[in-house]
Amino acid sequence: MNTEDLLNQIAFIKEIDKVKYIQRKTKLFNSDRNENDAEHSWHLALMAIVLAEHSDAPIDVLKVVKMVLIHDIVEIDAGDTFIYDSQKNHSNTDEERLAANRIFGLLPKKQAEELIAIWEEFEAGETNEAKFARSMDRLEPLLQNTSNNGGTWKEFGVSYDKVYEKKSVIKEGSRILWSYAEGLINESVEKGILKKE
Repeated sequence: MNTEDLLNQIAFIKEIDKVKYIQRKTKLFNSDRNENDAEHSWHLALMAIVLAEHSDAPIDVLKVVKMVLIHDIVEIDAGDTFIYDSQKNHSNTDEERLAANRIFGLLPKKQAEELIAIWEEFEAGETNEAKFARSMDRLEPLLQNTSNNGGTWKEFGVSYDKVYEKKSVIKEGSRILWSYAEGLINESVEKGILKKE
């Protein structure tokens, strides 16, 4: 056993506990409590397992699960940027890349390289696994907001066009899930919980 590797792995495990304290803007289903990043990642992992059959292309589900479990770890350093933020670009990849190198860099070299590569693959969004993982990442808050009578859409005055634009990423991984999501968006307009400009 390599004691140094074990100590590095334990250091990483302790560091990522901080993900539990990163509050997201979205709230839990039918709740007024904000979700944290750890809850979000856990939920996406289970969604990926349960909904994998709806991927448009064959996927390695374990790889998707790894992606969604680690995709927000960089927010320990970079912070959570609200997807509808009009001041700061949601794809703050320079800050996030520094965070990825520092946090995953706590691990033994081989593990660090693997997780950084998986994180980068998710960010690029080009492989079948990344497309499906990103579909999960966009679907979960949509489900939350529709369960909360508009949730963050109402709270932050987010328009239909913005929601439609951001959520359309879902179709890159699954046409079936996009059809379902699009239906929820349109129902939200009909119910008056999402406003068209």
